[in-house]
Amino acid sequence: MNKKAPKTTEQWIELFANEELPAITSTVKMLDKFSNDDKSSLPKLSKAILHDQALTSCLLKVANNAQHMGVNKVTTVSRATVILGIKAVKNICLTAKLVDSLLESKSLDFRVYEKLMQLMANSFFAGMLAKMMVPNYSEETQEEVYLAGLLYGIGETAFWSSGGTFADHLVNSADINSPDFIQYCEKEIGSSFSELSRGLANTWNLSDLLIKALDQPQSRTNEVKVIYFADKLSTAIAQPGGDKAKFNDLLTNIASVMKITVSQLKVRITHTKQQAEQLLISYGAEVLVEFLKDLPLASHFSSNQSLASIIQVSKEKAVLETFISLTKLMQSSRDINKYLQTALQGSAKAFKFDRCSFLMFSDDKSQVKSRFVYNLIGEKESVNIALHLRKSENVITRVIETKVPALINDYTNRQWRDLVTKELVQFIDEGVAALIPVKIGNKVIGVICAQRFVDNSSGKTSVKLIKKQVIATDDFQQLCALIEHLNMCLTMIMTR
Repeated sequence: MNKKAPKTTEQWIELFANEELPAITSTVKMLDKFSNDDKSSLPKLSKAILHDQALTSCLLKVANNAQHMGVNKVTTVSRATVILGIKAVKNICLTAKLVDSLLESKSLDFRVYEKLMQLMANSFFAGMLAKMMVPNYSEETQEEVYLAGLLYGIGETAFWSSGGTFADHLVNSADINSPDFIQYCEKEIGSSFSELSRGLANTWNLSDLLIKALDQPQSRTNEVKVIYFADKLSTAIAQPGGDKAKFNDLLTNIASVMKITVSQLKVRITHTKQQAEQLLISYGAEVLVEFLKDLPLASHFSSNQSLASIIQVSKEKAVLETFISLTKLMQSSRDINKYLQTALQGSAKAFKFDRCSFLMFSDDKSQVKSRFVYNLIGEKESVNIALHLRKSENVITRVIETKVPALINDYTNRQWRDLVTKELVQFIDEGVAALIPVKIGNKVIGVICAQRFVDNSSGKTSVKLIKKQVIATDDFQQLCALIEHLNMCLTMIMTR
């Protein structure tokens, strides 16, 4: 897929519906043949489902899920359709095929994979939350609201599942955690994710409620409101961000629609999360369970700290805290970006590096480019770094190939004479640098570069080297140990 030639919305829809996700399209067409309000459709639908062994198995598992424990064990498809109703059965079949098709996505960049898994978990949770928000509506309306919540973000999910090298390019060329990342992607794609969702909803002839929710997300009707709120809530729970007040306002608005208190709402959200976890297992999507998060605490919301408020701690304590933070992350997250940023921020603050960067491979692996950059007080910086790997043998190439860290306190030393190119001289800027490989298992995915520069007290652009400006061997060894711990964490979360 040519990243320089974004496709039109119609071309993206054609790609998703007919080339990348044909199983979903086929299932939608099959289900569309059976009327939602025609009892005579039940035996015909049952017969159609029986032709698909995977759908049959999934339907029976969901029918026997804990939330349906008021009935005897369901052993036949016909019995399941009678107990659950035709609308619920159709939704189960579509959900099962959607989950199965998206989980089959292969050869994804690890960042794309993580994003896709989080989006899938968010969408499933959104569907469950939307249904939770309309407890007094008819079962048919609840099912329609569930499906609309589930598929509200299908355009974005389908893109990360099927975007191929184009998606890899986007996720590698910008900060995926930036608030502007979605806008950046939509500009590059040539369409908005909402337009892609709307196009797929029309192509698959899905509910009018979903299309209305995409067209008028803040409509006054409660059915549309809850779809919009459910999507916002599932995303906010997964990634709290920095505005606790906005999150509280969202909870207040949802509680108002449901005519309950915020405290009661929180209890119902927690219960819905537990139901979602059980259902994901029934759908064979256990991998998504860990991406469902509990309601965020106050400590989960980031806060802006001024330089004066930053508490100075000893190097040893800061290193230990970073070790502990990485270890704790293993209990709650598989988001590689969080591990990298935790390690970079902790290293920069602990060892007082002027700059600590994670350099990742470009699409064709001819360069390493800055993914995250932090300064000595642990603040993220917008610095664009790009260093070539193929033009000549250099120290970064050597670190990647040998998987051995390098400490460059004097790049004019004979040890580095043939490995420090003019490009690297400019990059080091007459300072010092430590280069350490980041690995998942035995595979290098990038390099962490820790740097110190000379204090430019004169205010001039040209910075001259102070000979005593070095990275001590003890610091380098501790830094290597910290990054080795990072590597162990990344390996464990990606292979468990």
